[in-house]
Order: sequence, then structure tokens, then C-alpha cells
Amino acid sequence: MNFLAHTYLSGENELLRIGNFMADGIRGHQYQNYPIEIQKGILLHRSIDTFTDAHPIYRQSKHRLHEKYGHYSGVIMDIVYDHFLAKNWSQYHPENLKNYTQNFYQSLLKNHGLLNEKTQKMIPYMIARDWFNSYATLEGLKMILFQMDHRTHQRVHMQEAIHEVKEFYTEFETEFSLFFDKLEKHCQEKISELNHNYL
Repeated sequence: MNFLAHTYLSGENELLRIGNFMADGIRGHQYQNYPIEIQKGILLHRSIDTFTDAHPIYRQSKHRLHEKYGHYSGVIMDIVYDHFLAKNWSQYHPENLKNYTQNFYQSLLKNHGLLNEKTQKMIPYMIARDWFNSYATLEGLKMILFQMDHRTHQRVHMQEAIHEVKEFYTEFETEFSLFFDKLEKHCQEKISELNHNYL
């Protein structure tokens, strides 16, 4: 899962959502340096990644890209799944994606001092290029894949995966829908567990 899914799966708790969003930049026990709700978000993020990487539906999707993109097939697939979430947003959330996105961007700016340095540096680019809304179209998806490719040490031309996305579009979308329902249930259970553990 990429940024949009991690944010959405956090529910409406603002700090938990921020923790989930920025968790990739938090290593090991560093999460304990943050407020409790952000800690929960970071742990939720890690649980989402573990659940996703091991799930057979997600692995089936990723397998179509593995021969060409190797290790980066998972990075690409996370972004592709965000595309399907954005495209079908109205099935998952009552607020339209544009408003949801703007509210989240404002939340990041308001809580700027709580963010790790990596996230602070990323936010201006994210907002300027409106990543969350860009996920919804194939053109936007290709742009994000191109930008992600330039952030990696080894250029694998991730944007070219748009050809596989188009070729297997129906299969990817069906797999996303089946998988995401299971992931949502997992996250609801994990949030309940975290809330109980932090009492």
C-alpha cells in the first residue's frame, strides 16, 4: 500500500493517520519518541505492510510485474493499488477525494513540527503535485511512477509498468477489490488492539 491507502486505513484519528503516513521514515524503536497516537499509526503502518506482503492476492498481482521489475514490483504494485482506491474512492469514503486530500494536506502543515525530517522535506512536492488526486487517473499514475523511479538508487523505469497496468487492468482491479476488503478488516482489528494495548 502507498500513501493514500495508508492514510485512509487509519480512520479519522488525525495523529494516528499522520503516524501511518510517515512511518516509512521511522526505523526500529524510534517510533517511541513520538506522541502515543502517532506511535499507534506507525505500528499500524508496519502491520499493514506485513499483512500486504504476505497475502496471496497481493502476491498474485505483484507476480505479473516481477520478471521485469524484480524487487521494485512491490513498490509499483503499492502505487497501482492506490490508483484503484482513488479511482473508486466514493465506494470507500463519504467525503469526495478532493476535499479529503485538501484536509489531509492542511493537517500535515498544521502538525509540521511533529513530522520526521524526511516527511517534512517531501510535503512541498507532494502538495504541489497533488499526489493523492493524481492517483485517480492513469496519466497521474504514470507521473507518480516516474517520480518514484527518480527517488530510487537504481533506475528501473517504473513508469513503463503502465503498459502492464493497461494490459491486466481488469485483473488488477478485481484483485485490489478482493484484497482491500480483507485489509480493511485487518486494520479495524489492529486499531482496536492498539487502543487496548495503550490504555
